[in-house]
Amino acid sequence: MQELVQAAMNGDRRSLARTLSALENRTINLEQIMAIVGKPVQATKHWQSLAITGAPGVGKSCLLDGLLTVWAQQNLRVALLAVDPSSPRSGGALLGDRVRMTVVDDPVLKERIYLRSIATRKASGSVPLIVADMTQFLLALGWDRVVIETVGAGQAEVRCAAIADRILVVEGPARGDGVQAEKAGLLELADAVIVNKCDLPGAQRHADELRESYELGTGTTPPVLLTSALHGTGVPEAATMLLDLESSGRSERARWRERLLAHHERRILESSKLDDVLKELAVGSMTLDDAILSIGEMNDE
Repeated sequence: MQELVQAAMNGDRRSLARTLSALENRTINLEQIMAIVGKPVQATKHWQSLAITGAPGVGKSCLLDGLLTVWAQQNLRVALLAVDPSSPRSGGALLGDRVRMTVVDDPVLKERIYLRSIATRKASGSVPLIVADMTQFLLALGWDRVVIETVGAGQAEVRCAAIADRILVVEGPARGDGVQAEKAGLLELADAVIVNKCDLPGAQRHADELRESYELGTGTTPPVLLTSALHGTGVPEAATMLLDLESSGRSERARWRERLLAHHERRILESSKLDDVLKELAVGSMTLDDAILSIGEMNDE
């Protein structure tokens, strides 16, 4: 594993992919990897991880392709972790985000972009918690920014607050009024909002409703931009704005709530005795409170 990590540090993408797979499969943990890397992630004045979320069909992947193209043209090295939902029946995932990414076909720009697809597996939310470790590893290797594209599954999207420095919410026209957007539970966490497909009717109206909704709240109003990923309209401007995006600070408590819940969930899912506890719960020999206490004691050991 040490040779594998060192090869990844030297730029070998196959070794990088294999190391990320080892992290995802829990055959190595972040602490072991960082001991090999030998240097912590350097803090910067800009964000290092950005979560892009929004409902299915609003054009997140196509918009992201345009953003990555602009950033690569500016000589930034950006890694993308694209999350796809796992089937609850078969456990498989399509992992088809690469299909929409034209930037990886460019012989020059593709060297500045790294794309990794990730399945949600057993994660309760739309972002598996191991993504946080994968993000730290990529940053330690010298990638300038890490972008996380979430599943796009409504209220479960708030989990991205647990792993990203900034959150971008992508909306689209004909998505209902501002109340519908509020119901998704995302606007309070968003540092920026992009209304994509601005070439379609209703986009400007939806953007105006979102701005009005923010003005009724407290804290700094996040920027609300209009883009058309299909035609490239507004994409360069959005890419420039996002690079220097500041935290809206609208709900720091909500962010830390999600991070606390995610940490608690991770302790449960990564417990070596989880299967035994589930069996006892299934036969009724243990209560949920007892299960939590039991897993906590196991983790302390």
